[in-house]
Amino acid sequence: MTQDLAQALLDAARKAGADAADALVIEGTALSIDVREGRLEHAERAEGLDLGLRVLIGRRQACVSSSDSKPETLAMMAERAVAMAREAPEDPYAGLADPDQLSARRDGEGLELFDPSAEPEPAQLEDDARRAEAAARAVPGITQIDQSGASYSRRTIHLAATNGFVGGYQRTTRNTSCVAITGEGTGMERDWSSESRIFQADLPSPEAIGTEAGQRAAARKGSRKPPSGAFPVLYDERVASSLIGHLTAAINGTAISRGASWLRDALGQPVLPRGFTLTEDPLRRRIAGTRPFDAEGLATARRLWVEDGVLQGWVLDLATARKLGLASTANAARGPSAPPSPSLSNLALSQGTASRADLIAGMGTGLLVTSLIGSTINPTTGDYSRGASGFWIENGEIAYPVNECTIAGNLRDMLMRMTAANDARAHLSTQVPSLLVEGLTIAGA
Repeated sequence: MTQDLAQALLDAARKAGADAADALVIEGTALSIDVREGRLEHAERAEGLDLGLRVLIGRRQACVSSSDSKPETLAMMAERAVAMAREAPEDPYAGLADPDQLSARRDGEGLELFDPSAEPEPAQLEDDARRAEAAARAVPGITQIDQSGASYSRRTIHLAATNGFVGGYQRTTRNTSCVAITGEGTGMERDWSSESRIFQADLPSPEAIGTEAGQRAAARKGSRKPPSGAFPVLYDERVASSLIGHLTAAINGTAISRGASWLRDALGQPVLPRGFTLTEDPLRRRIAGTRPFDAEGLATARRLWVEDGVLQGWVLDLATARKLGLASTANAARGPSAPPSPSLSNLALSQGTASRADLIAGMGTGLLVTSLIGSTINPTTGDYSRGASGFWIENGEIAYPVNECTIAGNLRDMLMRMTAANDARAHLSTQVPSLLVEGLTIAGA
């Protein structure tokens, strides 16, 4: 059905007068169950269809979207999109890929993105949520469970364009999560655990997820503000990927083409310490971020973005590549209602040889961050400030839990002072180990 709808959208666009067009069709089912205090709190099943059409009149483009697949709606979408494009400002960089740029891979075969086993029954998801909640509740020090849930989703994604590209694939996700609370009143602290997999058989047990949520929350009992000053900060593996996320945002072609990036002059320069490599592999099997082709139909491939600490390139789709006089890196992503834009998937930062415990033992006095709250990042200077909570380290050991503090620095300096642990999790789309950053400013008590 998705392939037929995509083709029908293209036919309607041509009939309405479009010079070129592409169509994105996403059809899916989502089922989620939440429990609280042993009782069913929320159950939802959604079956949806999203249609997106982009049309081009010369170098003018417009996008429209709908969830209605009736033929008259498709015709109306195309007519509206063409009318909008005629009024849009000319964009000299807009346009579809040339046919010789298109990917030969047109489906997800061999990538294991779809679990063929039966969709779970609501009763099964509810049982998983209850079991996770019970396991968290059984951890000493836990006073209540904020939420425990389980979910499943299945999506079919199809992309077609007037340049000849036609491709699609299916994707499934199975998730169990739990949020536990320790303490009472203003002294309450919470923490969580959540696991997602493409294949249901790969998902850890609800008991393991609930127990982890409970243990994490219980460890936060009695949190207080840490001292202020300049100290080393160890970003736990759960939050360390945010640092690399700031780097990848700064090398995104949209930011670079606008001159609004703190790394705009860093191509070919060190941005991480020597020995660090940042790799993208969009074709990893059985991984949530895998995509057989990008949103413009170009072939995705493994690429080194940082090699031995040195920045190797910009993350580009066709439009940003044209603007910068470069070739697309096949990193286009899009939703039904917007044109493509550059985006990364399946990143891996090279790991160190020390464990997280080794880094804690060697940092002396400082902060272990397990949660980040809010964000103030200057995209042109890299100035960094974030709220944080975690644990205070004294004499190389965890001394007490902390909350309500702020950590600050400059990203370009911070990334050059990193030491990596060896604890990145292999099943994640973004694999980043715990990262120790020297000399950050902490504002606490």
